[in-house]
Amino acid sequence: MKKRVLLAALAAAVCVTSGCSFKRGAQELTQIESTAQPETTVTQVQTPSSAQVPETSGESSPEQLKALEEGTARIIIATDIHYLARDLTDMQMSYEYTADHGDGKVMKYIWEITDAFIEEVKSEKPDLVILEGDLTYNGERDSHIEFASKLEAIEEAGIPVIVIPGNHDINNPEACRFEGESIVSTDSITPEEFEEIYDEFGYSEAVSRDPASLSYVYQINDKTRALMLDSCQYDPKNLVGGMIKDDTYTWIEEQMEEAWNLGMKVIPVAHHNLLDESEVYLQDCTIEHSEQLIDQLESWEVPLFLSGHLHVQHYKRSHGDSGIYEIVTGSLSTPPCLYGILEYGPKGTFNYHTKSLDMKAWAEKTGNKDKNLLNFSNYGKKYLSKVFYNQAQDEFSSLNTLQGLTESQRDMMAKVYAELNSACYEGKVADIREKVMAKKGYKLWQEEGYPSILSQYLEWITADGGRDYNTLSVK
Repeated sequence: MKKRVLLAALAAAVCVTSGCSFKRGAQELTQIESTAQPETTVTQVQTPSSAQVPETSGESSPEQLKALEEGTARIIIATDIHYLARDLTDMQMSYEYTADHGDGKVMKYIWEITDAFIEEVKSEKPDLVILEGDLTYNGERDSHIEFASKLEAIEEAGIPVIVIPGNHDINNPEACRFEGESIVSTDSITPEEFEEIYDEFGYSEAVSRDPASLSYVYQINDKTRALMLDSCQYDPKNLVGGMIKDDTYTWIEEQMEEAWNLGMKVIPVAHHNLLDESEVYLQDCTIEHSEQLIDQLESWEVPLFLSGHLHVQHYKRSHGDSGIYEIVTGSLSTPPCLYGILEYGPKGTFNYHTKSLDMKAWAEKTGNKDKNLLNFSNYGKKYLSKVFYNQAQDEFSSLNTLQGLTESQRDMMAKVYAELNSACYEGKVADIREKVMAKKGYKLWQEEGYPSILSQYLEWITADGGRDYNTLSVK
């Protein structure tokens, strides 16, 4: 028999930092021209029947897929696309600099990435597509409208799409367009406008709507529902961090009880993270007072939570070898441009693996002659490495205590940081960890890196990177 949990009051939160993808130290070109304010594998998980279920790693085999029980939903998950309307950039200096000193998004090809994703979704023919927020670059009205119009092609192929907002998407004073050397403010959107623009992508089809937020329930099939949680703070303007409103907790409890009584499983989805996925970057990543949400979901024996926000491919379990799993899917706009494929059974069993966009195949199919797209795997790796190399060099320049390093030392350290962080974003540090830790550049981070937070970050990456985070199977 399920045990009920009494819900504690949730304190209001105020967040003041600027971001949560694993990026620090980059200088920004922000000439704003506007009067407006701009190793050990967990082995068991509890199901509603209290049966013990083993976890395995690796992509589902054909035999596993055939064995999935009737009523299994096949879902594509993508997040942090950060789409920018094409007319909002002239592709000149401000846009190029922002991309090269950003957090790894391939801004130069965001339109091609979006189109390639849409074509792959149509080819994969899932039962559902879930987009976990940060749909737009910085919440530009034109970006939302243009992106929503692109999603229509998926639904016209008979594949439903459902969305929730991310911290970039609503009431964002940094909504912008790029002109020459300048970044110029443009209109963002309100919560009401978000719901209107994406009405056909979850909201008009909702089984239930939360009066206090943009949260809703979507019926995936007759065995499973998606609990689409709006974890964002955007009143009066957007904040980076996430929280769940008191009234929303009450609504969640009502929805969980209804699903339980109907014998349905529920997949909760939010932009922000349920668990502390990183031991270094906690503020603005994990939902504030998330222990309340964890307790609430575990009281209903929910096995899986889906999120994005980090731009990093990762997963974790709430109590080490028990409790709820959280799978964080990496950013679709950041190489290797991953999206998740989830097969979710009516008893809470699931298989998850990632897939990289095949930009080469898309370019060949559409007749695009761009050499970067035709060799995107290599281009993406080099691009991401360059961005992370720049992050480290920007960090060295900003901290006086690190300015005594020689140019050669900085170069070695920046290259190691770029190599490890690229692997972390891909969820595959395990493939290179031992080799990189033996390099002189890594030892320099250990010896000379303090007080840079990047040194702590690299220590966490290597400690955490003992497994491939691209696959998870619980059955």
